[in-house]
Amino acid sequence: MTVPDPGLPARVRIHEVGARDGLQNEQTAVPTEVKAEFVHRLAAAGLTTIEATSFVHPKWVPQLADAEELFPLLADVDAALPVLVPNERGLDRALTLGATRIAVFGSATETFAARNLNRTVAESLAMFEPVVARAKEQRAHVRGYLSMCFGDPWEGAVPVPQVVRTAKALLDLGCDELSLGDTIGVATPGHVRALLSALNEEGVATERIGVHFHDTYGQALSNTHAALQHGVTTVDASAGGLGGCPYAKSATGNLATEDLVWMLDGLGIETGVDLAALTATSVWMAERLGRPSPSRTVRALSHKE
Repeated sequence: MTVPDPGLPARVRIHEVGARDGLQNEQTAVPTEVKAEFVHRLAAAGLTTIEATSFVHPKWVPQLADAEELFPLLADVDAALPVLVPNERGLDRALTLGATRIAVFGSATETFAARNLNRTVAESLAMFEPVVARAKEQRAHVRGYLSMCFGDPWEGAVPVPQVVRTAKALLDLGCDELSLGDTIGVATPGHVRALLSALNEEGVATERIGVHFHDTYGQALSNTHAALQHGVTTVDASAGGLGGCPYAKSATGNLATEDLVWMLDGLGIETGVDLAALTATSVWMAERLGRPSPSRTVRALSHKE
């Protein structure tokens, strides 16, 4: 039953990350044709932003080594198809294939920056600067991911001012939007509200912010609801709850897109997503991965069938 919650956004844009953030954490590589069909099925289910792949060196993320082969297979997909690029070489590869939406991936903590990018936070921002500048010259939309915004497995709780500084630095480079990542899933609603308020106080508009929660402690939906109450209208999620983070072993799956859509549907918030079609897609992918989906909604709806 739909029971609207006054004060929440009328519509939310789901930034689907299953095909990139989800599959990059698989132990074995998924065939290119399966990835392509996955993206097509996600688009057919009504998702309008689907992160397609990552143009990182195959040595670091071998599961996405087929970016050049995959991206042309998605030319007919009726959705925005952002791709992750780590540096100028990755940007060159993406632009050559006609990508018009790119993302860079930064860290709010020094330890994760060292482990993920082999650089300090400052050095990583310097690396992103020409990437963002060149992407904007090509009129590409640029998203800035910021990981470890709430907690870090090596450094512990991350101070809000520290996150705000790096978030502002990414936006100052020219990023169009910012995705705040709870990479190890330790955030709670009060922490979410505190960070969003601190960003607003430093001049960062809520419209430029997306949220990316992991469900390690079962808090992803609660944290999402807190962000919605603050006015956030972009939420990252992964079909079937796929994914984690290959550089942070304590990170479990992303917020499942189906669980998010179930909540948003109940709140009367539009997403444009057909939950039945999305669930069928996640069941299909789970069969190809050889294990059941961790999404509670997928399990409930597929069991009923």
